[in-house]
Amino acid sequence: MELLETLIKITGAAHVLTGEDTAGYDHDWTHQYQATPLAVVRPTSTAEVSAIVKACSATGTAIVPVSGNTGLNGGTYAPDAVMISLERLNRIRDIHPGARVAVVEAGVILANLHSAAEQHDLTFPLTFGARGSAMIGGCLSTNAGGSNVLRYGSARNLCLGLEVVLPDGQIMDLMGALHKDNSGYDLKNLMIGAEGTLGLITATVLKLFPKPRAYATAMVAVPTLGDALGLLNRLQGSTGNAVEAFEYMPRNYIEKHLELFPKARAPFEASYDVNILVELGATAARDADPAPDSTIPIVEHLQTLLAEMLDTGKVLDAMVAQSDAQRAEIWARREAAAEIALGQLPLVNNDIAVPLDRVETFVTRMEQRLTQLDPGAGSMTVSHLGDGNIHYTIHPTRDDAALKDQLMEAVEDLTLELGGSFSAEHGVGLSKKPSMARRKDKAALDTMRAIKAALDPKGIMNPGKVLP
Repeated sequence: MELLETLIKITGAAHVLTGEDTAGYDHDWTHQYQATPLAVVRPTSTAEVSAIVKACSATGTAIVPVSGNTGLNGGTYAPDAVMISLERLNRIRDIHPGARVAVVEAGVILANLHSAAEQHDLTFPLTFGARGSAMIGGCLSTNAGGSNVLRYGSARNLCLGLEVVLPDGQIMDLMGALHKDNSGYDLKNLMIGAEGTLGLITATVLKLFPKPRAYATAMVAVPTLGDALGLLNRLQGSTGNAVEAFEYMPRNYIEKHLELFPKARAPFEASYDVNILVELGATAARDADPAPDSTIPIVEHLQTLLAEMLDTGKVLDAMVAQSDAQRAEIWARREAAAEIALGQLPLVNNDIAVPLDRVETFVTRMEQRLTQLDPGAGSMTVSHLGDGNIHYTIHPTRDDAALKDQLMEAVEDLTLELGGSFSAEHGVGLSKKPSMARRKDKAALDTMRAIKAALDPKGIMNPGKVLP
């Protein structure tokens, strides 16, 4: 009660939620991890966050940061903890068009930053299906990826500076907008991807980029994933690396999409095993401005290249969007991935990365292994094919913990054999801690534990996450 009274003094009673009032915060998107926190506190400034953390540190009370709560791995599981919600730290402090940077607070919703950047003919390129609710702090804490990593990189690549409240309540100011800074350890990148276990991100300086003046977007069917890689490389070579997205959806994904969204249309009249969403972004006038006949050069280029590959059999079918509505329809199909892959229980959710030329090997061999381990089990794959990130969801025949663990280990075995990682963009949280224990290099784990102990000796900052 004494701690709660202190928290009320910091933020006001309306922003300290307890009991039934915490219902909107007590579970993540998957509903797999559900617990009632001691309280949910909603500060409105970095100073208030610092005061809250100091109060919790004094009493040894666990702290769990929460942003949009769109995670999939239990990173905001908070039994008997104080959840610090960043939803009121939602100001876009400044946009500097000349330097192409945005200074924003951690509670800014991703889609709102997109809109603000567009007012300056700029773009913040991090994007994924949950952009309407995901917040910048969570994106950085998990080093989020999404569909545009191929061209712009993940969240870590898009960040120049951070403001972080440390576990003892100190405010660490790393808010420089510098592209070069060799003044000691890279503390900024240490905090990004740490999932709130080392500190709480309250603000950031982010890179902005010229907004593409035109897009060329298409659905393309190819014979194999190997042919898809050939298409990607040819597109990159002929456009100066203008490919923004290159997404793989197999036949059963397309079929499930049509089942769940009966008003949607199939991408092609025929059905194909390998379906690719490709998008090019043009920033130069020579590629984006309409020709005298109203055609867009980047769209014409894509259509010409696809026609050539159709003639050689390297492409089986293609549909190039001719309007914003058709482009939106193409993207809606891909952005339904969470509902398609995670809407059926039981499931084993994997988010892995392998070298680009080994994606096909993973998919083929894992399907064979799945048949051996659990005959009758189903799978659903969707992939950021351009960066080797595969979301491979298994639907086992029974809800058995031992079977699920066996299936997860099989995925890990093959992933590491192919030189990959068992965690690509969703973070570790709780669900991938067994994978960390089994697969992460021992010296790396020891180093991570040493860093955690040094920065958070009381172990209060998002305890129980990431580290096995």
